[in-house]
Amino acid sequence: MGLKCACLTIAVLFCSCARQRETPQGAASPLAPLVEEFIFSSLALSPVAATAAGYHDHKGASLDEMLDGASLESVELQRKFYSGFRLRLLEKVNPESLDPEDRVDFDILSTQIDLALLELDVVQNFRKNPTVYVESLGNALFNPLVLEYAPKRDRMRHVISRVEKIPAFLEQAKATLAQAPEIWVKVAIEENDGNIELVDKTLRAEMPADLRPAYDRAASPAIKALHGFQKFLKTEMKDRGEVDWRLGKDNYAAKFRLTLATGSTPEKVLADAEADLESVRTRMLELSILLHKTDFPAHPVHNDLVVKEMLDLIAARHATPQAYIAAAKTDLAQARTFVELKALLPLPPNDNLQVIPTPEFMRGIYAVGGFSSAPALEPQLGAFYWITPIPGNWPAARVESKLREYNFYKLKLLTIHEAMPGHYVQLEYANQLQPKARRVLRSVFGNGPYIEGWGQYATQIMLDEGFLDHSPELRLTFLKEELRVLANAILDIRLHTTEMSDLEAMELMQRRTYQEKEEATAKLQRAKLSSCQLPTYLVGWREWIRVREQYKRAKGPGYRLSEFNELALKEGAVPMPLLERLLTGKAPGGNGAGGGI
Repeated sequence: MGLKCACLTIAVLFCSCARQRETPQGAASPLAPLVEEFIFSSLALSPVAATAAGYHDHKGASLDEMLDGASLESVELQRKFYSGFRLRLLEKVNPESLDPEDRVDFDILSTQIDLALLELDVVQNFRKNPTVYVESLGNALFNPLVLEYAPKRDRMRHVISRVEKIPAFLEQAKATLAQAPEIWVKVAIEENDGNIELVDKTLRAEMPADLRPAYDRAASPAIKALHGFQKFLKTEMKDRGEVDWRLGKDNYAAKFRLTLATGSTPEKVLADAEADLESVRTRMLELSILLHKTDFPAHPVHNDLVVKEMLDLIAARHATPQAYIAAAKTDLAQARTFVELKALLPLPPNDNLQVIPTPEFMRGIYAVGGFSSAPALEPQLGAFYWITPIPGNWPAARVESKLREYNFYKLKLLTIHEAMPGHYVQLEYANQLQPKARRVLRSVFGNGPYIEGWGQYATQIMLDEGFLDHSPELRLTFLKEELRVLANAILDIRLHTTEMSDLEAMELMQRRTYQEKEEATAKLQRAKLSSCQLPTYLVGWREWIRVREQYKRAKGPGYRLSEFNELALKEGAVPMPLLERLLTGKAPGGNGAGGGI
């Protein structure tokens, strides 16, 4: 959801078009022009992110025709921008004098600057993670294809301009990369195959006839460069030696604090998650025993087996590989009808959601599916619910493992979380926020616990309100998902801070949280590719419940669930303690790890 840490190899061009916004007291807000300057200047540093956000031209430069910079000079340019902006922000703005909304924006700006500098100065993925460049390139080419921000012919010209720049981009990436973990190289190779397919076949097929010669001239050296990068990854990159993909305890704690922005610590979240794991397993056992009596009346009840037997029965009901995406579309329509029937919140007026296969260059991190919102600056454009198709060359056992995990019930939960009333509804609300710069700030730099926590919270309220006729099988599947959310947090924290082994990770996921082998294997890879993202589901879910309870107490008898949901989504993806401050007018409480689920 956030802006990628890569930049142009051109001078930073500051936006001079900022409008001064009046505060309630009539004085011009000192923060408003800085927010606009930060947003549009930082987007100019990453043309790929700018296209995704709907920002196309910066001081006469067509961002849609450019790629992000991949050189060390680009990195240094970005470092100067963020460090310089931090000094200016502190010099020009007294946060204590700001109104509540501006104070939230100030806190978001400060946190994101610190997070960017942590990446640039300490973590430095640009030196050791080749997927940064592979995914940036894939997004650069894919977004103009699917986002209809201009007539197709114009967008395809933008694609040609970007394809022409691929050889230079990849040469820069080769020079910038130093050493890489083996797993990151492996995934980059797989995703780069998707980029080759995208350039050689998908984009070529979509190119208007009169632009085909120009595209072919650009594509030929680009494809050669992509194959050359593939060879570089398989040989030279591996020869440079490995570095550890783990962040380590201190770096993880620093990133955790800034990424989650709830005031909690990895140690607290880990302790709570491990304690809750057994309580959720107990609830699953109690529900499974009740179901077991009906489905297996002749079977004896053994506590160690009854949950697994019920989950196996649930898993057996699933779509075929061919019908998998169609089933998700059916689930989406069913969920929309239920949200409207129960009036859980007013749905956005737009009908711009498309269900499409996950782009190949993103399947390393999105092994199951995901959501890509409409651009914050062009909310009328398409939003996409990605479903990762099952490859036709998978062996039967692997296909069955995937389908069992994403069975009839789990696919419904996924659709609720990602689309209805999950991330699609959430981000459509966020895309109506005013003023424009605030909308983009809270979209591009959206808080992870707010975003992923809403997906989990929205799923819970759907079940609490009786979705699928209070199906106990659906509830048991959701309890299994709760175990997964707990395991996500445990996995991420332990892998990056305590040298947790692959064997221990698989044991946690397969035995203690009932995940299929295919799901557990993909999740382990994801945990090695990212950091501080997997805990956002648990921390955010609990924070949504906690903030709702604070709001409920503040409102008293006038509390309405739909009103809370609507007001909370209208603020955009702010850190959860700041959301509490905005909704209740009180200083935020809690530490991000408390509250019930």
